[in-house]
Amino acid sequence: MEQAEKAVEEEADKVKKKEKKEVFRAKRRIYKTLSQDYLPRLKKYENQLATFGDRNSYSKTDTDATFMRMKEDHMKNGQLKPGYNVQAGTENQFIIGYSIHQRPTDTRCFEPHFQKLQAADLPFPNTIVADGGYGGETNYKYAKKEGFDTLIPYNTMRKEQSRSFKKDPSQVMNWEYKEEGDYYICPNGRKVPFQFHSHRTDRYGYTRAFKVYECEACTGCPIKEKCTKAKGNRRVYYNPAYEQLKKEARESLWCDEGAQIYAKRKVEVESVFGHIKGNRSFRRFSLRGIDKVNIEFGLVAIAHNFLKQAEWNRLFHRGNKLTTKKPRRKINFFVVFPF
Repeated sequence: MEQAEKAVEEEADKVKKKEKKEVFRAKRRIYKTLSQDYLPRLKKYENQLATFGDRNSYSKTDTDATFMRMKEDHMKNGQLKPGYNVQAGTENQFIIGYSIHQRPTDTRCFEPHFQKLQAADLPFPNTIVADGGYGGETNYKYAKKEGFDTLIPYNTMRKEQSRSFKKDPSQVMNWEYKEEGDYYICPNGRKVPFQFHSHRTDRYGYTRAFKVYECEACTGCPIKEKCTKAKGNRRVYYNPAYEQLKKEARESLWCDEGAQIYAKRKVEVESVFGHIKGNRSFRRFSLRGIDKVNIEFGLVAIAHNFLKQAEWNRLFHRGNKLTTKKPRRKINFFVVFPF
């Protein structure tokens, strides 16, 4: 821009004053707009994009914080507030590990959370228990790759057990499948054969493979309005890898041992959640910046563990006065929950 300005000035000196005003007025206007408006804004946008990273928002008062939808919505309008996603693991209501994230979704916090726990010197848990918010294809594959025993339902698992879901004609799980010809039979008795393979890549770079089925003819079908909103024939996108992982998750959760362990998840998680946010009134961070927030929650976790251990010691000594039985052996499992 400086070289262009110099060239314009040199050319302007060679012509008459009247001609210079007419010829170079537009060029100088463009240069002034670029140098005083467009280029400063471009630099500002580049700095903002560098601050964003892989996020979609950040707070001006705390650039490390991301705008998220909080459970405490006093205005009842789904407003966004800057915050952090704290992932913590508990065993027998003791916090044995935590991590701070700038991602609002719990699904994408699962892998980095366990990578941090694996890097620590603490013994790793035998079984990982978490709620349906972590039951995604990427997390299932990561746990299987690392050799974790998991009890994690996927987000529609409970819904699939309802009576309305089992009677819904639009759900492919309720259709008859013919493995020999690789096709489905819809509730109206029409064939839905396999057509082609498809791939989808999300914004984070993960690619999913689908098998696409399409009904031969949906014209005149009496249940088409309940089955699909498409103008043409109904298409089914089937993910074989994810469906197999969901099947394994169902089998592990429905067995007697898995059901007994998973039933304790609410007792494990909600009590810690209630003590920190309810009884000790820790609902907001006092510091700004992810490093300071990490230290602040670490102090909260230490205080929680000290108080929990003091309570266990009190109950143990009181129990020894009443009975000579040994205390029950603790069950080694791990629960993840968002704070």
